[in-house]
Amino acid sequence: MEVKINAVGFSASSQLEDFIQKKISKLDKYNDSILRIEVNLKLEKDDNLENKVVEVRVDVKGQDVFAKKNARKFEDAVDELYDVVKRQLVKIKEKEREK
Repeated sequence: MEVKINAVGFSASSQLEDFIQKKISKLDKYNDSILRIEVNLKLEKDDNLENKVVEVRVDVKGQDVFAKKNARKFEDAVDELYDVVKRQLVKIKEKEREK
C-alpha cells in the first residue's frame, strides 16, 4: 500500500510527513483491499484559526473513500480523519462480507 503526501503551497516538515505516514499506514488493518492513499495538506488564507486543511483519499478496490478536515494543527486533523476513514473502511469490509 502506497501513501502519498502532497503539501500544496508549502513544504511539509519531515516530522509531519513521518507522523502522517505512521498514522495513515495503520488503516490497512481495517481493510486489506486498499490500493493506495493520498493525503493533501493545504493552508487556507483566512483569519480562521483552523486554517490547516487535510484531505485523505483512499483507493479501495471498486470505490474511493474521501474525507476532509480543518484544524489548528495538521496532526489534529490527521488524528480526526483517521477515525473517520477507519469507520468508512470497516463499513466497506462488512458490506463485502455480506455478499
